[in-house]
Amino acid sequence: MPGPQSTEKSLDRVIVRCGLCSRTQARLAIAQGRVEVDGVVVTEPDTWIDEVRARVRFDGEPLAARPRATWMLHKPTGYVTARIDHRDRPTVCDLMPASIGWLAPVGRLDLETSGLLLFTNDGELARSVLDPESCLEKTYVVRCSGSLDDQDLALLRNGIDIGDGQGKTRPARAERLSDDGRECTTLLRIHEGRNRQVRRMVRALGHGVLALHRSHIGPLSLTGLEVGTSRALTDAEVAALRAAAGASTRSPAP
Repeated sequence: MPGPQSTEKSLDRVIVRCGLCSRTQARLAIAQGRVEVDGVVVTEPDTWIDEVRARVRFDGEPLAARPRATWMLHKPTGYVTARIDHRDRPTVCDLMPASIGWLAPVGRLDLETSGLLLFTNDGELARSVLDPESCLEKTYVVRCSGSLDDQDLALLRNGIDIGDGQGKTRPARAERLSDDGRECTTLLRIHEGRNRQVRRMVRALGHGVLALHRSHIGPLSLTGLEVGTSRALTDAEVAALRAAAGASTRSPAP
């Protein structure tokens, strides 16, 4: 395998670095004979090539890097965070404009969770957003059954074991918004992204989740974006997200 300073990389990774498609899609396209290297069809995705000197064509067109793009979607409930669902449920990709080309969801919101979901072809930015070590804050509004008392809020603020074998959650910021004794609404800000974390935090307190909505990711909010609609982030918003997530300003390397 080439050393760290080499310009040689596997063919599938070269395609992904161009922001053209996911690695799974790249490997499938190569196996289907849709990719040429220096005029020869290559069907082995793990073939190593010189990404600087090799002439790669994808579906007959010269391979060229796509401009980096990052979008936000105001996800409704009832949509799966996936490109294709084998149970034929609607997916978040159904809500994105077809004209923008391939963008991957950054993380996921489960079927019954609504709110802010990012899409990008910038692999470095996506990894920074998802990295627990970045401490990027995600804000959720959670409506729970029953009443969360001060002791419950203290547990959320100090960390709670949600039964996933990873120990306590990181300290969260928890603020009670309303509570009528039968149900309550709480603003919860967390800095990690374990599987179904907010739901499991609330359930660990003995309460059910009636509704869950993500309103912010770091400096980004859904202000002005209707449910089910999407838009591209501005350059300033991307820069602010990079700064908040500790992402490099270098050209990303998926």
